[in-house]
Amino acid sequence: MKSIDLQHFPAADPPLALAPTAPMIRRVLFFSLVLLTTCAGASMMLDILRANGVTLIEAVILPVFTVTFCWIAAAFWTAMAGFILRLARREPLSLRHSPSYDGSPTGPITTRTAVVMPVYNENPAQVLAGLEATFRSVSKTGELGHFDFFLLSDTTDPQIAAAEQDGWAALCHRLGAAGKLFYRRRERNSGRKAGNIADFCCRWGRRYDFMVILDADSIMSGETLLTLVRLMEATPRAGIIQTVPLPVGQQTLFGRCVQFAARLYSPMLATGLCFWQVGEANYWGHNAIIRLTPFMQHCGLPVLPGEPPLGGEILSHDFVEAALMRRGGWYVYLLPELGGSYEGMPANMLDFAKRDRRWAQGNLQHLKLLAVRGLHPLSRLNLLSGALAYLSSLLWLTLLVLSTMDALGRALWPHDFFGPGYQLFPDWPIAKTDEIVSLLAVTLSILILPKLAGVLLCLVDRSKRLAFGGTGRVLASALLEMVFSVLIAPVMMLFHAYFVLAILSGSTVMWSPQARGDRELELRETVRYTLMPTLLGVAWGASTYVLAPQFFWWLTPVVTGLVLAAPLVLWSSRASIGRMLQRYGLFLTPEEVHPPDELHTLQDHIANLLLAMPSSSLATPLPPTPPEVHAEMRPQWIEMTLPWRQQRSWSVSRSPS
Repeated sequence: MKSIDLQHFPAADPPLALAPTAPMIRRVLFFSLVLLTTCAGASMMLDILRANGVTLIEAVILPVFTVTFCWIAAAFWTAMAGFILRLARREPLSLRHSPSYDGSPTGPITTRTAVVMPVYNENPAQVLAGLEATFRSVSKTGELGHFDFFLLSDTTDPQIAAAEQDGWAALCHRLGAAGKLFYRRRERNSGRKAGNIADFCCRWGRRYDFMVILDADSIMSGETLLTLVRLMEATPRAGIIQTVPLPVGQQTLFGRCVQFAARLYSPMLATGLCFWQVGEANYWGHNAIIRLTPFMQHCGLPVLPGEPPLGGEILSHDFVEAALMRRGGWYVYLLPELGGSYEGMPANMLDFAKRDRRWAQGNLQHLKLLAVRGLHPLSRLNLLSGALAYLSSLLWLTLLVLSTMDALGRALWPHDFFGPGYQLFPDWPIAKTDEIVSLLAVTLSILILPKLAGVLLCLVDRSKRLAFGGTGRVLASALLEMVFSVLIAPVMMLFHAYFVLAILSGSTVMWSPQARGDRELELRETVRYTLMPTLLGVAWGASTYVLAPQFFWWLTPVVTGLVLAAPLVLWSSRASIGRMLQRYGLFLTPEEVHPPDELHTLQDHIANLLLAMPSSSLATPLPPTPPEVHAEMRPQWIEMTLPWRQQRSWSVSRSPS
């Protein structure tokens, strides 16, 4: 496949943000820093382990540590790249100086865009209110004529489906938007979300140039949508442009803490990703614009060989679609400077973990695609990174368990000062305390410095600082978020490690609607899911305290988080605690201090829909969908290169229905 360099495309009048500067140089710099950092950490660990001879356990510790350290080193240098670019006010693609995002071209729009929202057994009032907020925002721009909106229902519950249709009819009647708002419900929801989107493409894809995909809890501003459309028009080889959706509307302690952290750190991290991914970025499945023709040509999903959970239909379709789009010669961009992109999120740790369980299975499936022929190297890295996001938890747990076994072994079987045979002097053990402290300090610095960098970026910008509530509140909120993150990290590590082991042992996930809204947990449910982590924490802490007290103090953060799992999970699901902290100005975000129009009127939209929806039958007939222009979206052939250089191909005979 011939490589296409976007630097050869005209990028003047106005300058486009999607014109990368020196992509190879920046990638060599980034990966060199990651490699050097990893080698330094592995060297320090090797020096510690070999001091008194390397045991079998220590021989396993070294490679496990190296992989996990490489993972956090990559995250660290990604954050540092984002920090430097944002501090210098540089756009991550062009590296031009840009005090604010001004890379969008202007001029009349000449294309048609479909804004599609696939849903599956969701709360109709919340779904339609979010879509209404986006619709009204586009209408205010005066460019509504270039957009059509689709609610693509895969709902299987008859009562929810009836409510969807009632709400849709009421929404169309209130907005007077005949010919702009459309509803379609599939009888068979084959292929899940990816099949839902494929069905739309087959029926109406040829009517539109671009498609913007929204999740059931997504909201986007009209100006953001116009910017995306104009960038696609002005960048002829852009296949997907992904925005950074930020969580909003959270009330529980857990939700507000995660919402604050995402709002404070995500733009910096996304800028760092954009710096080295350039035109091989990832697609996150929603709040993105897609060029329909290449998507239909190149992004039909195959069915993986073998049985679920690692075979069968691909669950996490977005990463794969980005890789296939890039394989087809089209670029995938991440645009961190562009605001006006929002989403919801699970409001408690258990619902958050349940969502991760589904993502874990989908991302581990990507390991089967690493050997697919024709993929860009960075596309392979993106697929691997998605799997490592969950495998890393199992690796960290393995590292902690092996370290505990090593410490207990040394405590139970003291050092042998005199080996077999004649020995004039005793074999004194070599203490590497300074080296251990240094390695721990380096590891903690790599983990903490990105958060400190995000706080610093906020504090040096007066308008941003005030939007988060002021200096004192930013510092207090950031400190609380760090403490909370440290406490819940061991619990999430255990959840993720369990997910990975369950998937590898053949357990598959049931596809169910994502929990949304401020659901507070009951004590019984909390204990059910946290009893084993708590018992593990007690046993782990007690055994090390009695047998290896020095190691116990190193393990304290992990043990504390596990022992406190139940109260942490239970209390962090309380909206009353979140609202109390909000009254004190903690965990504030700019969208709460200065709400954009799309979010400010969201609750009003929900109330209007509930009032307008009839209790039994449709208020008005549903508006007809546009005439279908049938096309075909065939699953891609996946050609594999096996390690022994034999090639194998597979495809799937089904087509999306």
